Amino acid sequence: MDDDLAAWIRGARARTIALADALAPDALLGPRLAIVNPPLWELGHVAWFQERWVLRHALGRPPLRADGDALYDSSAVPHDARWELPLPTLAGTLAYLAEVEDRVLDGLARAGERERELARLTVFHEDMHFEAMAFSRQTLGWRAPALPGAAPPPGASASPALPAGDAQVPGGTFLLGAPDDAGFAFDNERRAHPVELSPFRIARAPVTQARFAEFVGDGGYRRRELWTAEGWRWREEAGAAHPVYWERAAGGWSRREFDRQVPLEPDLPVVNVCWYEADAFCRWAGRRLPTESEWEAAAAGEPGPGGSLSARKRRYPWGEEPPGASRAHLDARALRAAPVAALAAGDSAFGCRQLLGNVWEWTASDFLPYPGFEPGAYREYSAPWFGSHKVLRGGSFATPGRLLRNTWRNFYTPDRRDPWAGFRTCAA
Repeated sequence: MDDDLAAWIRGARARTIALADALAPDALLGPRLAIVNPPLWELGHVAWFQERWVLRHALGRPPLRADGDALYDSSAVPHDARWELPLPTLAGTLAYLAEVEDRVLDGLARAGERERELARLTVFHEDMHFEAMAFSRQTLGWRAPALPGAAPPPGASASPALPAGDAQVPGGTFLLGAPDDAGFAFDNERRAHPVELSPFRIARAPVTQARFAEFVGDGGYRRRELWTAEGWRWREEAGAAHPVYWERAAGGWSRREFDRQVPLEPDLPVVNVCWYEADAFCRWAGRRLPTESEWEAAAAGEPGPGGSLSARKRRYPWGEEPPGASRAHLDARALRAAPVAALAAGDSAFGCRQLLGNVWEWTASDFLPYPGFEPGAYREYSAPWFGSHKVLRGGSFATPGRLLRNTWRNFYTPDRRDPWAGFRTCAA
């Protein structure tokens, strides 16, 4: 087994254990909510998924737990039933996580590429659950966990000022999605296919808290004409009058960050807004959300001859080098956003900043299969959600960097406010 994969497995498990260590005894199950899982169940599910795909499926080993499928198979165990299951204790769950890790590392030492590919899948699955478990703590108002490698978020003081206005992206034929020779990609990133884009202008940075506060202050949540019919229905049912964690006090707006209130930070991106809120803001501002084709072109494209898009695509906004701390705010180095002017070294060819990292970005696009879509080995990953979710791009400050590239597609229903998601706008 290559050293990088072994390090990934150990590192992902260390972060998972750090989240487990942060659980108070009365938080092992937590409240029954549609947007969270019981933490004790989710920890066991991470171990079970890796055992299923690497030890059982790839290496042909017998199950470690006779009741594993009945407890942890997310495709078979209804969400609401997960609080009622006879789950092992926290100590038993941690022992299961450790045993799976040890056996996977031992088994992969003599395995081939197929087995390593499935092991990568399980690491990426654990990465996604790590972020979900982290923002569940925000949802529930629990304290921020202490994580390996924690550091302050990058600041803007050493970065040049963000150029005002929009980046101009030329039109032309653009290859949307992951090329066949791009290495590992999830099934929903394939197949790469040509799309025709008209020239467009996209904001160089995400919408800030200060700008979103202007929308709130101008009655944005009270003005029916700014919302779609579905969005207005959601707003009324949710009783939404501002972003979910904001509170108005005598000194102005504050927001809840885990278990504490912090003053609104005007130069940070707005976060924890749903698609409906982003869409209504765009109407108020005379703007629109980018399609995912436009977002990917702004992130991966380059200027070509004759004022059109080049046929060449970048893997990351800045080029081919993997993410690092000077280019992108990722990897849960800090569980809060950085100023939108930070990290100029991560700019795309067209001058867009923070397209990877800091906050996920809603797009206008429905989550649909690309032409030629074929389910991957994990068949339940994408197909059940086509048509009911919206596409997000880019990653947040909590997303492990190894998970991401310009073609990576995240997806949530348009009412979800719990992910660390914001947005950037396009000229209408």
